[in-house]
Amino acid sequence: MKKATVGAVVVGSAAVVALIVRHRMRKTSKWGRAKAILKEFEEKCATPDAKLKQVADAMTVEMHAGLASEGGSKLKMLISYVDNLPTGDEEGVFYALDLGGTNFRVLRVQLGGKSGGIIHQEFAEASIPPNLMVGSSEALFDYIAAELAKFVAAEEEKFHQPPGRQRELGFTFSFPIMQTSINSGTLIRWTKGFSIDDTVGKDVVAELEKAMHRQGVDMRVSALVNDTVGTLAGGRFSNKDVSIAVILGTGTNAAYVERAQAIPKWNGPLPKSGEMVINMEWGNFRSSHLPLTEYDHAMDTDSLNPGEQIFEKICSGMYLGEILRRVLLRMAEEAGIFGDEVPPKLKNSFILRTPEMSAMHHDTSSDLRVVGDKLKDILEISNTCLKTRRLVVELCNIVATRGARLAAAGVLGIVKKMGRDTPEESGQETIVVAMDGGLYEHYTEYRKCLENSLVGLLGEEMSTSIVFKHANDGSGIGAALLAASNSLYVEDRS
Repeated sequence: MKKATVGAVVVGSAAVVALIVRHRMRKTSKWGRAKAILKEFEEKCATPDAKLKQVADAMTVEMHAGLASEGGSKLKMLISYVDNLPTGDEEGVFYALDLGGTNFRVLRVQLGGKSGGIIHQEFAEASIPPNLMVGSSEALFDYIAAELAKFVAAEEEKFHQPPGRQRELGFTFSFPIMQTSINSGTLIRWTKGFSIDDTVGKDVVAELEKAMHRQGVDMRVSALVNDTVGTLAGGRFSNKDVSIAVILGTGTNAAYVERAQAIPKWNGPLPKSGEMVINMEWGNFRSSHLPLTEYDHAMDTDSLNPGEQIFEKICSGMYLGEILRRVLLRMAEEAGIFGDEVPPKLKNSFILRTPEMSAMHHDTSSDLRVVGDKLKDILEISNTCLKTRRLVVELCNIVATRGARLAAAGVLGIVKKMGRDTPEESGQETIVVAMDGGLYEHYTEYRKCLENSLVGLLGEEMSTSIVFKHANDGSGIGAALLAASNSLYVEDRS
């Protein structure tokens, strides 16, 4: 009887051991699956220098095609009509109106000429009431002009214009337009929640100027500006070597200075400067050389604009966090990295934003506390182990590195198009790239990777010839500066 009891105990112990072994094997197997997903994702996101140079060459080819004819390329290569960039000699008080979405800003900038630079700047912000986003163009522009009137009415006497001189304004209008001159452009369509049909096909500058007249604002629009072009203008004002501008924020775009003779679709008289700023709209770039994954394709399919803005969807702040979420979701489903149940919030599109991804990527604490806190606060995932947190940081690095290196390849494509990618062609002149946007400004690892990648791609001899300059608030100050450089009274300045 005692022998039977002992035998039962032995059998029972063996069963427990077997259960523990199976449990450990299952955990090991799940972790192995998570690592396999990570490795596959890393391989598909790989951006070796050879691939980046292929991307840069493809960008250059598309730039040529977009300059040759309208619709000739996925890159729109829009003629900005900015052929007279700020020189730093501008003087006087100029205004800007920055309409980029549901909020807008009005700015006043005082310029002090050759030795003065920007003496003074101030701004006011306002929100557009929802009813005006779907009402009439007259109501919308009257509201904007009324806010501008308040801003002007409150200004100090020292900012008043000399007798006989009209105030001048740079208008940043971040909606699709067909620009026809430096201060005119026809609205193609509203985006960002606006739906005002009676404005489509109209000159937005003419509509604004009529509203300013109705509101008693004596002001002329001297420049109609895209925010990336404004960034270039702002950069050029303080540094004459700025010839490229890139915005990396929620979205991404680039602009650069092109020789007017190198624009086949330009049919106007050649500008005196011989140059023209081109708004590339490079977010729409795509190429077979882009390292796209199944997560990118799925995100694109689910988006409001499938097949469009492919470059933007792998480089910009709107999408990096969402790519990370999709990979984490697959790991949760197939490898159970967050437990037996898939966290419900992890299934919500765009719940994981790029600022949170950046915070996790930059976590240097020994226990990756920030990663744990973000997972808990945003996705309601508690008690993550250190191994899982390290996995999340690895994924952040893969997503950010791919985006930053591709953005660097895009800049290289522009440098190639400008014929300044070798020491012989550049003449050792410095190429200054004006950069703006929250992604570039706040995501340190992304910024460092972009800058280091471009220097590496250009080679050691060219490494000292490329400089990045943060040009903050290009969409506002840049617009005021372009109003100054395209002023009716430009001849008044010595």
